[in-house]
Amino acid sequence: MEKMRLELPYFVVELHSPSDNLKSLQKKMQEYIENGTKLAWLINRQEQQVEIYRPEKQVDILNNPETLSGEDVLVDFVLELERIW
Repeated sequence: MEKMRLELPYFVVELHSPSDNLKSLQKKMQEYIENGTKLAWLINRQEQQVEIYRPEKQVDILNNPETLSGEDVLVDFVLELERIW
């Protein structure tokens, strides 16, 4: 029997809501990166903070950023966060 292969996205966005467990979301984001995702954003509206996950790099934490760049994964994509905050 052939083993099913799970295809992960190159880019992931998670929005932390008050009912979510932050540690669980952080673990989930790390699992995405460990399994092939190239860029992941964990957006925490309550804290106005974004955690940016990339392969083989430390997590970047941005406080109240105005925008997020899609970097080399989503070239020319910029998310304006004013409406999210």
